[in-house]
Amino acid sequence: MTAHPAVVLVTGASSGFGNLTARALADAGHTVYAGMRASEGRNAPAAAALAEFGRERGVRVSAVEMDVQDQESVDGAVGLVTAEQGRIDVVVHNAGHMVLGPAEAFTVDQLADVYDVNVLSTQRVNRAVVPVMRRQGRGLLVWVGSSSTRGGHPPFLAPYFAAKAAMDALAESYAAELVKFGIETTVVVPGAYPSGTSHFAHAGGPADTARAAEYDEPYGPLRDTVAQSLSDIFPPGHDAGEVADEIARVVALPHGERPLRTHVDPSRDGSEVVSAVYDRIRAEFFRRIGIGELLTAHASL
Repeated sequence: MTAHPAVVLVTGASSGFGNLTARALADAGHTVYAGMRASEGRNAPAAAALAEFGRERGVRVSAVEMDVQDQESVDGAVGLVTAEQGRIDVVVHNAGHMVLGPAEAFTVDQLADVYDVNVLSTQRVNRAVVPVMRRQGRGLLVWVGSSSTRGGHPPFLAPYFAAKAAMDALAESYAAELVKFGIETTVVVPGAYPSGTSHFAHAGGPADTARAAEYDEPYGPLRDTVAQSLSDIFPPGHDAGEVADEIARVVALPHGERPLRTHVDPSRDGSEVVSAVYDRIRAEFFRRIGIGELLTAHASL
């Protein structure tokens, strides 16, 4: 158990990394609010399972209604947490959605929706929670990124990969803009876990099916084996719980000792190597233009 239990809000916590993270953080002694849509509807079983987990383990975890695509819903969730706890110490930006298919076959509206879920959702949450953290003079934003942003990655996932890259860039800017308020930023970068999340199982497809079909002959066999190929290179003995454990580790670190970026990638797609160089160059540039004080204390770990 951490010496300083935190009040944590996790987005997209009905399943996958978010659900595992809510459980891991509760087990570590934190008070955890697991944000999810339709907590009294289609996600009611997930909410009930978390409540049962809390009773069985004697830990503090509960579902909170939160649709990250709706500002009013986000504001309501943040308001409930602050009303009950008086503070919010950590937000885990986990909510996201994956799509599979030829980039050309997705409509502009579909790309906008993927961007909304994966990127704009974090802005809605930050608009609600960052004022709370600024008043506290302390806080931590954990962004669940993707190794696809800088590592090797396959085609036919372009809208998702583009959105995750945008989220990463947004996180970096927030890191520099919030450090003087005592608010820390960590981007947790998972690799492609073939099981333990709903990303592939619940992935969406292109609306323009006729356009997508034009890719069948030259790309069909390759496209259809992307998920299996990712699974084939995934080493045994690893599971999605490792991402939740890493988030719990970061949360437990003392203020000022958290890394800007940390990788959890058993398949080793190269993202960690590229990020190390990228973050060093970014830090050198900040110092060259005289804003080195906006850097976090620790580089990629």
